[in-house]
Amino acid sequence: MSTYATETITAYRQITTATLTTVLLKEGLRNIWVRGSIPLRPDQERVAGPAFTLRFIPSREDLATPESWSSPVSTRTAIEAMPEGSIAVVAADGCTDAGVFGDILCARMQVRNVAAMVTDGVVRDLAGVLDTGLSVWAGGTAAPPSVAGLTFVNWQEPVGCGGVAIFPDDLIVADRDGAVVVPAKLVDKVLETAREQEALEGWIIDEVRGGASLPGLYPPNDDNRRRYQAWRRDRGS
Repeated sequence: MSTYATETITAYRQITTATLTTVLLKEGLRNIWVRGSIPLRPDQERVAGPAFTLRFIPSREDLATPESWSSPVSTRTAIEAMPEGSIAVVAADGCTDAGVFGDILCARMQVRNVAAMVTDGVVRDLAGVLDTGLSVWAGGTAAPPSVAGLTFVNWQEPVGCGGVAIFPDDLIVADRDGAVVVPAKLVDKVLETAREQEALEGWIIDEVRGGASLPGLYPPNDDNRRRYQAWRRDRGS
């Protein structure tokens, strides 16, 4: 089950990551966009959900072996602990020459109704991963398995993914612009502000399409702010 109310997740699915980065910037947070993580399919719908974190470190030969896949501390075990609706955040230290997950693991995540996977690493078995239907944000693909370049160490602990600090149950939102983390304690505040920001920018776009110039409109000066508020009142919003 999701950490957040269904209504909260649904609302965040309507908000772009671009808007969220702007709102979070106003809260003093600049480092919230996961570098090196783009949608594997350009038509992937926006997703939102609590972070379920997994952490890899650089490979060490005595630990990163095919036998480690059967260990109690393994990606296989971690997947079985992922709640429905969560987003797997796989911290791979930016490794691009070993795939963190392949088609079988992604298929299991899809069956468990995991919402998506976000990683600063890469996947393997690309055709199979795409065929699972799981939404994936990654840095690309590579044929070698994870143990060729990475050692899996734990899940559900703070991680650094794409240069961003992410804690379990932080809210992740991902779309065509990539993945953004909203700190858990700011989720409600950011949602309210982001909704207002999207409404304002929708009004501004309509004004621009109608021929309005940008100075004094974006951002709005006092006169345009009053016009916008009047527009909101007329719409009953």
